Amino acid sequence: MKRIPFTFLILFASINLFAESFSYVEHIKVSRSEPVFRTIIKRVPYQECWYEDVPVEYDIDEDVNVIEDNIGPLIGGIAGGVIGHQIGKGSGKTAATIGGAIVGTIVGKNLSKKERRYYDREYKRVRKCRTRYDEHEERVQRGYKNYAYYNGKEIVKFSKRPLNRIKIYVTVSY
Repeated sequence: MKRIPFTFLILFASINLFAESFSYVEHIKVSRSEPVFRTIIKRVPYQECWYEDVPVEYDIDEDVNVIEDNIGPLIGGIAGGVIGHQIGKGSGKTAATIGGAIVGTIVGKNLSKKERRYYDREYKRVRKCRTRYDEHEERVQRGYKNYAYYNGKEIVKFSKRPLNRIKIYVTVSY
């Protein structure tokens, strides 16, 4: 009973010990070649241009005309006098009221000033452009599928040009 498994083990080891293999190259004839196409989308850029009138303003008066308003200094003086009267004490109350009125008048005068500038508006013709794309489909050939038969099996190889023969590597083990 113990001899049968041991015999198989020795037989298996001897087969593997003497097993060999070799490889060779064979060229098989191509039976047919078919072109392979692919559809691509080409985007061709082009420019769309036009002229547009754009307003441009120029300062024509170098001197700035200042318009002074009399209401601002009046309100500022009254508000400054009231605030100064509330801050001052004793004999300084009169000085604080006068000082507050002066400061309020100056602040009111500065806040009420309006600058008036004179502008001249012209139009300048400017060229504007925008890039657009023209898209179209195009059918492009990628290469060839080459078909051959070896031992009853179909072999397909892709290439850039049609082939007459396909190179295959055959390995034989015994």
